[in-house]
Amino acid sequence: MRFASLGSGSEGNGLVIEAGDTRVLIDCGFGVRDAAARLARLGIEPASIAAILVTHEHADHVGGVPAFAARHGIAVWLTFGTLDAVGERFARSGRVYGFDSHDAFAIGDLEIRPFPVPHDAREPVQFVVGDGVHRLGVLTDIGTSTRHVEASLSGCDALVLECNHDAGMLAEGDYPYPLKQRIAGRLGHLDNEAAAALLASLDTSRLRHIVAAHLSQQNNTPDKARAALARALNCTPDWIGIADQADGFAWRDI
Repeated sequence: MRFASLGSGSEGNGLVIEAGDTRVLIDCGFGVRDAAARLARLGIEPASIAAILVTHEHADHVGGVPAFAARHGIAVWLTFGTLDAVGERFARSGRVYGFDSHDAFAIGDLEIRPFPVPHDAREPVQFVVGDGVHRLGVLTDIGTSTRHVEASLSGCDALVLECNHDAGMLAEGDYPYPLKQRIAGRLGHLDNEAAAALLASLDTSRLRHIVAAHLSQQNNTPDKARAALARALNCTPDWIGIADQADGFAWRDI
């Protein structure tokens, strides 16, 4: 099992996971040509993707999904709430499937376990994806942690974890006050210290990879995100990976 990122941030998100003969994409916030170019960087043909899993309806996650899925004949999976919010965009897509935010399902060699998260969307989820031996936890858009989130992510072999902003940088920055409130609110995004606290609450005994994701280009820095997560794990900052907007990150094997 392995995973890689097409890019992560407010301008677009996409994460590839594969095991055996199965390859899925979590979200696609990029245009058709941009997404294909980013996949090519990883050695992937779009037609080889079995499904796109959508976390929620915000444009940086679902914006490119309808056109990309229609162009390449890819199945799309989203919660019933997300489908209700954006279903009209998938009129040209032949295979669109709804699911409940608590119900696991399988796509080829991968088991998909969604879990609901507090975020300002209709029925937002994040995912734990496994191959029967290893588990990857993905958490990139959440305002505050819950016991169910922590239970879902405990014991994973790899984590992609939101470190959206540094609280001080956000407070002192030039964003409008309502936007600052939204980002820092309980339905917004995790700051570095909140992400570190969540990480410290998990069973990390199996953890082989941790990647900080969805970093704000205006209100965070990779060094600040790395330092916060490293303190939680009592490891050196260089062990913490970063998913950036332009390049995402290359393949990591679990």
